[in-house]
Amino acid sequence: MDKMIIFSFTGEGTQLNRKLTQFCKKNEILVESYSVERYAENELLPLPQKRQEFIRENWGKSGFIFIGAAGIAVRWIAPFVKDKFTDSPVLVMDEKGKYVIPILSGHIGGAVELAEQIGMWIEAEVVHTTATDVQQKFAVDVFARKYHLLFKDRKKAKEISAAVLEGKKIACLIEDQDIIIEGKIPKELIICRSRKDWELYPYKVKLESFREKRAEKAEEPGEMKSPDAEKEEFLLLRTRNIAAGIGCRKGVSEEVLEWGLQEVLKEYGLEMAQLCGLASIDLKKEEAGLLQLSEKYKIPFVTYSAEELMKIRNVSDSSDFVKRVTGVDNVCERAVRTYAPDGKMICPKCRKEKLTVALVAEPVRIRF
Repeated sequence: MDKMIIFSFTGEGTQLNRKLTQFCKKNEILVESYSVERYAENELLPLPQKRQEFIRENWGKSGFIFIGAAGIAVRWIAPFVKDKFTDSPVLVMDEKGKYVIPILSGHIGGAVELAEQIGMWIEAEVVHTTATDVQQKFAVDVFARKYHLLFKDRKKAKEISAAVLEGKKIACLIEDQDIIIEGKIPKELIICRSRKDWELYPYKVKLESFREKRAEKAEEPGEMKSPDAEKEEFLLLRTRNIAAGIGCRKGVSEEVLEWGLQEVLKEYGLEMAQLCGLASIDLKKEEAGLLQLSEKYKIPFVTYSAEELMKIRNVSDSSDFVKRVTGVDNVCERAVRTYAPDGKMICPKCRKEKLTVALVAEPVRIRF
């Protein structure tokens, strides 16, 4: 969500609008606030004249709060509603701030979480209508959002949610020892560390980071396939905990960088969406291809000085030529290990056309 957009339609509602605007700014949420023209002053703008075009331009990118009748919100957003995976989070509030109601994209979009935050801040009652929220049960989509987990099988996600509401147990297989589970596990969820125990349950989830062994046949990027998932009925969740260190030639294109990085990721059953960071040397701070790649996939890009990178003691491979040019003998490994010092090196320096790549998996800690 790029920003929050707030609409109010009355004088009292506009007072609440200003209060929510301050809440957003306090929590470092980019916000735009609108009201009817006679109340629009200072930080509040007049309501958009071409509201449908305005909603269309921001749909799926921004969240919306309507302070007023729910019917207004429904009429404004109706033409753009598609599904909970792509819709904007939408909340409705009464002008006195007694109630806050997430009405769209509550889990995936974060409307429920935002409603809870606002409710605590202004002492409003949060009205839940989603079954898992009302019954206070484990919700796989909330779980995935909270811990930045990726899934693409919407049908299986719905089946898991339905099973929870019917009182069924959900078995979650976690074979990766670097995925740490803490806290009180929801009663609907059974954590399994062995496949044998996991296979006893009809409703299953598998939490996966990466594959130790390189795949014999590379997958197409973005498919998030699993050999097991194609044969069995379970929901595959993947972690977003992979950092990539990159060294490259000057002027290399974004297309070449993307292709090379994807080729390396595929060997470990990974995809671009699982990257949590890109790292390189300061010499590449303004490298257009890297900046474009970072922007395209919304992956943070950081660089370090040669002096910082040389603090890493051991690397798998050294290049005298690279050291003469950059001041360090191995850019990709040193950069990614500086970015993720507590992570596990899963792919040492790997050469592709005009670039080198190293991958580190950061520890995953899930606390219920």
